[in-house]
Formats: sequence, structure tokens, C-alpha cells
Amino acid sequence: MTKKVYYLLASGIVVLNPATAFAQSSDDSTENSREIIVTAQKREQRLVDVPMAITALGGEELKLRGVESIQDLSFAVPGLTMREDGPGSYTIFLRGLANQSGTGALVGVYLDEAPLSLDGFNQLSPVALDLARVEVLKGPQGSLYGQGSAGGTIRYITNKPQLGATEGSIEGSAYIVDSGSAGGKGAVVLNLPLSQDTLALRIAASYESGGGWIDQPEAGITNGNGTELLNVRGKLLWKPSDVFSAEAMVQIHRAHTKLGAGYEEADRTFDVGVDRSKVLIPKDFDYTLYNLELKYDLGFASLTSASTYIDHDHSYPFSYIPRAGNVFFPLLEGNDERYLQAEQFTQEVRLGSNGDGPIDWTIGAFYRDVKSESVVDYENVYGGFFSDNLYYGSNSSSESYSLFGDVALKATDRLTIGAGLRYFRDKQTGLIEYAPGTGVSQSATFSSVDPRGYISYKYNDNANAYASISKGFRSGGFNVAPYDPYEPEKILTYELGTKGAVADGSVQFDIAGFYTVYEDMVRRRLVPDPTTGGVRSESSNIGRIEVKGIEVGLAVRPIKALTLSASAAITDSKIVATAATDVVNIAGDRTDYAPKLSFTLGANYDFDWSADVPGFIRIDYQHRDKVTYIDRSSFLVTALPQRSDELDLINARIGAEIGKFGVELYGQNITNQNKSIDPYQGWSNANRTRPRVVGMRVRYAF
Repeated sequence: MTKKVYYLLASGIVVLNPATAFAQSSDDSTENSREIIVTAQKREQRLVDVPMAITALGGEELKLRGVESIQDLSFAVPGLTMREDGPGSYTIFLRGLANQSGTGALVGVYLDEAPLSLDGFNQLSPVALDLARVEVLKGPQGSLYGQGSAGGTIRYITNKPQLGATEGSIEGSAYIVDSGSAGGKGAVVLNLPLSQDTLALRIAASYESGGGWIDQPEAGITNGNGTELLNVRGKLLWKPSDVFSAEAMVQIHRAHTKLGAGYEEADRTFDVGVDRSKVLIPKDFDYTLYNLELKYDLGFASLTSASTYIDHDHSYPFSYIPRAGNVFFPLLEGNDERYLQAEQFTQEVRLGSNGDGPIDWTIGAFYRDVKSESVVDYENVYGGFFSDNLYYGSNSSSESYSLFGDVALKATDRLTIGAGLRYFRDKQTGLIEYAPGTGVSQSATFSSVDPRGYISYKYNDNANAYASISKGFRSGGFNVAPYDPYEPEKILTYELGTKGAVADGSVQFDIAGFYTVYEDMVRRRLVPDPTTGGVRSESSNIGRIEVKGIEVGLAVRPIKALTLSASAAITDSKIVATAATDVVNIAGDRTDYAPKLSFTLGANYDFDWSADVPGFIRIDYQHRDKVTYIDRSSFLVTALPQRSDELDLINARIGAEIGKFGVELYGQNITNQNKSIDPYQGWSNANRTRPRVVGMRVRYAF
């Protein structure tokens, strides 16, 4: 065990959710700071009463920590990791369940009631714009959120329109990236009552440009990864009576990056396979989301309908250059121009109890229809032979439905026993081809029954202990015809935890231990190829993975003005069994992208610049151990495991409130760490920490 682990345990860090409770309340009283309300179980509950590990970061807390993307969120939440393929493109991992193979998501992402996960490689990335909070639900959420949440769920909760209130804010920020370019961002939020107490409109919009630092010198491109990012969200709330409400939302996301692969070398440059001077296509990551949420209070229960349609267009470059230790070095390199179009429709209807009786229950149904089409135009050189205008195409669809339910019996005032169940059925089609019109379409149907059971005991009014068991599921998928498809994966997690507040709420704690069995994990392996007499690489169910972990932390307010916080995750995730013929995946290998230790430390101090000018100063420290990647089909044994760097990031912020104005100075990555976040360095496909950023934010609220 490392010295860092001993230090954390000796320091008494016992909370997964540091300081969030204090940050979310506008009232300084410790009484109010306990009452954090979340909707993780699709009904409003105090965070302390939910029998699962959750990190909940309020909207102001996100701003104070500088969390603007899922990449930022992964540094703020120990145990959450991800891979980035250019700005906005993330594959998300949680609690050691990290896997780049397979087609579905392991961690689901939601914007309010709208699912954002199209598949494992195409998860739409919301920005931190006018958010009430972000909830990170850890462990399988199969009974309530379905097969895309086998490892967990991330929920972005936006602020709702306020009836009868005219309010809003305008803010702007300017910053400088060390050895890069300046950038700026503006945002406006406006809440308008359109009809007294029945109709309200809320508009939130932001635009950001600049801030790049990656160069492609051979092409004359400097600071090319600065992104032009436009986000506009409109929400219309109609509440004609006390029992009915309708809320419509439109979210528009447009992102353009000239040098959009996101990868870089240690000297902050980007190399293009085959031709270092070639200018690749820019990255355009666009989507439009439409959501309609209807609620009707039946008295004994509430009926909710949530309909979502998403239209997504994505074009982006890709480059690969094997480095020393890669079996293809120096034989192969190349680049792609990739184009994706996808659309998704989802419909959920559920009925939930009103919480007045001894039983809380939810029943519902969910339907999803997603289609995507991808075309890749690529070139490469292999063994000295150059090939141009090569083609790869794929078409896929998934039509699924689920029936689900969850019931919690309040056996006594302190003891609650609950269970949930979801039946899932997914019909998929897939076509992969290397020349137009040559592919063979495949189809398969996958189904699963995913149960959940839990028990919780409230040992005082503000503290709870719980135990749970939950199952997750991820559908199978297809290799190139006529090779066999792969079967679904199954995840089962056992969890024990406690959370609460003592000392009149000035000390808040949360600790969770878990054990996960990951069956039939899908990964690449080498199998005999009857057509050539050699071997080929395909996605296959390789065997069994086991994950053991503990998540701990603490939030303490020793005096009213000072909050000290910490959080940590210690994870042991390994392959424990594979097929005897598998020479790529071997028992004892660590799971990819799973750090042994990650933790955060934070301090926030409130003070007065003068009698009527309050201020604050905040410091955050974030650590993550190296993450690894093991692939014996691509690397020599002497080059394994491939590793990222160990990360240690320091952010700080100081500010003042002058009437309705707020002014902040901030620094991110203050020590200017230049570290690899990703272990995919052997293919030149790793992104690195953003250089030091120094900036200023000004906000006016009305």
C-alpha cells in the first residue's frame, strides 16, 4: 500500500462527497446544509437517505471547482475516468469497469430526463451551463436506468423555469493558456414569466472561443485545438393547474475545432500519420436535443412522461503512429477522416408514489430507437506500400424496450427494505463493410432481467447505513460478417455504506465499500482464421473480472467561514479468468483505465474584503495514479503495460461580491503539469493535461 493511502486513511477521510452539502445551500446554516435533495431514484429524496454511493455537486460548486466538461468532472470525482478522442468525445469509466471494446455504454449520461448515450463511443457531452447540480451514481443502475448504466450514471440536472419571477445573469470570462492562446467565454441566463403563475420561459446560452495550445508545425498550425463552442438551451414550463405541468426543452450544441484530434506529444505538438504536413478535417461535434416532460399528480401517485429526440452529426480526424514497443512499429501508420450521423428517440412513462405512506414505489416502461451511420475515408502506409482513398462503412440500429419497477417498504421509522427489477429486450442490426455494397447485414436480439435489492437503517435523523446488491447488463454486438457476434456482459455489485452528518451538520461523512463481478467482459483477442490459416483479431467475451474498492472522504466546517474537504477512491480491478486459448488477455492483468488510488483535497474560506463586500478563496488539489492499458495483440511484452502519467493538479480561485456583481480570479493547473492523461501513447493517441490557465470571470445577477 502506498504512502498516499496510509496518509489518507490516517487523516480520517471518510466521505465520497466532499463539501458539496455546504456548497449547495444558499443559507449558511448547518441545518439547511444537510438537506440536499437528489432525484437519483426518480423521486425526490434527501441525499443521506438514498441507499447508494452518490456524488452530488451543486451548480455553484461546479463553478468553484472549474468543472466545465466530463474531463474536468473525472478529476473532481475519484474513481471516474475516461478516454477523450478530441473535444467533446468521451468514453466514460467508473469504479474499475473500464472497457473500450463493445458497442454500448458502461456509464450512462443524462440531461434531466433525456438519455445522452447513443453508444459507448458516442455520448453527447453537455457543458456546465445553468445547472442545478450533477449527480454521479456509482455502481450498476440497471433497474432504474437500464443497460447503458452498468457501471453507473451521470445526471446533469438543469435549473427549471421559475413561475412569476424575472431573473437572470450575465457573465464573461477571459483567460490565457500558458504557451498557448488567449480565450474567452460569455454566458447569459434569462428567466421570464410569460403568464402569471402558469407559464415561464428560461433561456441559457454560452459561447466560447480560443484557448488552444497544440501545434502542428509542419502544417503551419499554431494553437489549433481552441474550440468554438456554442450552447443554447430553452425551457418552457406550463403549469395550468396544481396537478399538471408540461416542460419542453430544446438544447443546441455546436462545436468546431480546427485541430480536433485531441492528441498531443510531450512537446505539445500533433503528428499526422503518413504525412506530417497534411491538414486533416476539423472536428465538428453538433447535436440538437428536443425533450418534452409531462407530469400529472393523481393524488396517490404522480404520472410522468418523458419524450426525447436527438439529432447528432459528428465529423472528426483520426491519426495513428505506432511508437517503439508496438508490434507495428515502424511498419504502419495512417490517418482517417470520419463522418457520423445518428438519431435517437426515447420514451419513458412511469408512475411513482407520493411518499405519504409506508411504501414508496415506482413502475414504468422505457422505449429506445437509435440509428447511426458512419463512413471513414482513410489512407495508410504498411510495409512501405502506400494506400489512399480506402473506405470503411458501418450502419447500426438498436430498438429496445424495458419494463421496470422499484418498491421500498418503511418497515419502521428507521428501517427500509427495498427491491427493484427491470426486464430489458434489445433488437440490434449491424453492417460493416470495406467497400460500398459488399457488407452483410447481421441481426441479433439480447435480453436481460436485472434485479436490485437493498436495506437501509437510519441510526439517527441525519445518518444512514445501507447494504445493496445490484445487477447491470450491456448488450452484445457484431464483428465483421461472417465472424461470430459477441454475447452480452453481466455486472453484479455488492455494496456496504454509511453516510450522514454529525456535530450539528458541521461534519459530513460518506463511506462505501464494494465488490463487483464482471462476467463475459468483451475485449479484443486473437482467434484462428480459417480463411487464411493464421489468426485474426475480433471482439470476444474473454472471461471474468473482479473489482474491489473503497470510496471515502470527509467534509468539515471547523468554523462557519471555513470548509475543508477530501475524497478518495481505492480500486483493485483485475482479470481473474480467461479462456485457456486466449494469449491476449491473461488472468492477473489490471483492468484498463482503472487507477489504484485517486483523491481530492479542498479548502474554501469566506471572508469580508470590507463591511459590504464579501469574498472567498478556494484551493483544490486533485491526484490520480497512473492508469494502464494492456493489449498483447499490439504491443511487445516488454512494452506492457502502456501507462499514463501520475497526475497532481492544483486549482485556485479568489473572488468578491460587490452588490449584484461578482468578480473572480482563477488559476487551473497552477504548477503547469505537462502529463499524459491517457495510456494510449504507443499509438500516439493520448491527450495530456491542459497547460496552466490564468483567467478572470465577471458576473452580474438580476
